[in-house]
Amino acid sequence: MKNLNLLSKLSLVAFFTLSLAACGDDSAEEAGETVDELVTDAGNAVEDACEEVKEGVDAKDKDC
Repeated sequence: MKNLNLLSKLSLVAFFTLSLAACGDDSAEEAGETVDELVTDAGNAVEDACEEVKEGVDAKDKDC
């Protein structure tokens, strides 16, 4: 649940970043890079949460 909340916040930040990028001329590339970083961070957070859950239930396969 904690990671879902984090993912929601990151999505909201990405939305606002893209909204601001639409207003500027030169900042579109920077906004794109920021969104890429946010998506990567969100993916890593989800993967970490998955691995923690698998460790918690003592699953044989710990990779997600």
